Amino acid sequence: MKIAVDDLTGPEIIEFLDSHLREMRSTTPLESKHALDLDALRKPDVTFWSIKDRDSLVGCGAVKQLEVGHGEIKSMRTDPSRKRSGIASALLGHIVEESRRMGYTRFSLETGSTEFFAPARALYEKFGFEYCAPFADYREDPNSVFMTRTL
Repeated sequence: MKIAVDDLTGPEIIEFLDSHLREMRSTTPLESKHALDLDALRKPDVTFWSIKDRDSLVGCGAVKQLEVGHGEIKSMRTDPSRKRSGIASALLGHIVEESRRMGYTRFSLETGSTEFFAPARALYEKFGFEYCAPFADYREDPNSVFMTRTL
């Protein structure tokens, strides 16, 4: 598998992210959906990676800078046909290491509180994330949980 920074211009990643947004809209009330759209992911405060297995796009993830040294994990997604195959772990491990080299010392994230998001929460717990209060512009929301960790 190959993990690389993605400029978000290729049709494959655009369709992949569109599928991600559709899935988030189908599982999360609109007022609780915090997934970034393509324009927001292209901003200079976001670094976006995609992961390919041979020539197939199988996952993606991003870090949005909140402040100096503090980043937010965004847009973590694995191709539904490849879930539970180690892709998310490989990608998150890569993002953590690359972000450490970029000067980040803390990561935070928001994810869903429902059963649909249980595998995501388990992944983040495995990587040392702990539950925390809302951060940045987030507010308490019964559909969200917030997690953080230092690097």
